[in-house]
Parts: sequence; structure tokens; C-alpha cells
Amino acid sequence: MTTEAIIRSTPEWEREIGRRIQVARKAQRMTQQELADRSNVSRSAIKYLEAGHGSSLATFLNVIRALGLDGTLEELFAVVSSVSPLAILQEKKNRVRS
Repeated sequence: MTTEAIIRSTPEWEREIGRRIQVARKAQRMTQQELADRSNVSRSAIKYLEAGHGSSLATFLNVIRALGLDGTLEELFAVVSSVSPLAILQEKKNRVRS
């Protein structure tokens, strides 16, 4: 991870996310209108989002789903570790007893 990514302002992130959505849309050979129809939002909402002018969370999620990128969100918010601290402690106690 670069330092640049850490210090981006909200407007910078809005522009970057908009750019990435536009790239994903074009990679799928979709027009803004087609994406709007699949996302159940207006074309102007897509245009506004891609221009980096922000969006509602609902619009953003609908667009991400329509582009098939919702798995990316799952990865972004995945639990880092599925190991229980209590299970680790119990395992250590069992080793001491053996």
C-alpha cells in the first residue's frame, strides 16, 4: 500500500472511484444508460458518479452489483482472522497439560 492511498482526501477518492467505475463499465462494453438500467438508477446518477461528484451509498452499491463487483466489497470488508482468541488460549492450555 502506498502512502498516496492513505492520504487521499474524500474528493480525491470520489474521483478515483468514479474513474474505476467508468473503466469497469467500458471494459464490459456498457453504455452509461445500460449501466443505469441494470443498476435501477438514472443515467445522470451514473454520469455524476463517474465524474467523481459523489453518490448515495445505495446508488454506489447498485452500480457495483450491476458491474459484478460486489465480491470485491466482500473482500474489502472480510474478517481478517477467523481464529478465535479463546480457541488459541484453550489450545495453549491443552499443550501445557500434555
